Amino acid sequence: MISTTSIPTSGSSISKVIEPGNVTCKITKVTLDPVPYKAGALNINLHVETEPIGGDFEGFLIDKDTPDLGRYQGQIGRIRMAEYPFADGLTKTNIEIKRDTEMLKRLDLLCKELNCSDWLQAQDNKHETIESLFEQFNIDKPYADKYLYMCVGGKEYLNKEGYVNYDLFLPKAVKGKYAFKNVDDKTHVMEFEKVEHIKRIPSKVTVAEFGTPVTKATHDDLDI
Repeated sequence: MISTTSIPTSGSSISKVIEPGNVTCKITKVTLDPVPYKAGALNINLHVETEPIGGDFEGFLIDKDTPDLGRYQGQIGRIRMAEYPFADGLTKTNIEIKRDTEMLKRLDLLCKELNCSDWLQAQDNKHETIESLFEQFNIDKPYADKYLYMCVGGKEYLNKEGYVNYDLFLPKAVKGKYAFKNVDDKTHVMEFEKVEHIKRIPSKVTVAEFGTPVTKATHDDLDI
């Protein structure tokens, strides 16, 4: 007999990955990633996890090759610290921009909001390169289990199946509002707005099966 009173549920409908919006999350690691179109340019990528969601939520495996490590308790994502990569160059008004200086400024802001500025000061004159400094940041993990409140923007792109996913980034500060702060200072973080913080795919790009639900990124896509 077919029972219509004990229909099993299909599990949590909450996405396993972070999407553009205001989120509370902690850093699990930081990577510096080169871009193919500009020599020497680097993205600072924050690999993050939200607060535990609870209920019937089932996150990605922490390590797909080692299931015994369990699963993430929150959503995960990879968020660039700026919309565009850090690189040496000139502004439109011919002001010189130094890649390492700009990256150091971002690390300084991050450490201030994570209450680990002492760690950064202790690294004074210990590193020959910015890569070495960020590598030490990952080794020491002064950010471990400390939460930030963020406004996360996203640039749309088509995945291999032709569906829309988001390349996440932190928007530029505007009028005293910032992209991230410690969780006790949420009032100074900008409110997410789709018009301002989503970079749409140009209209000439055709999305496969337009009108169907957007697919989510996979654990391999995120490389957390």
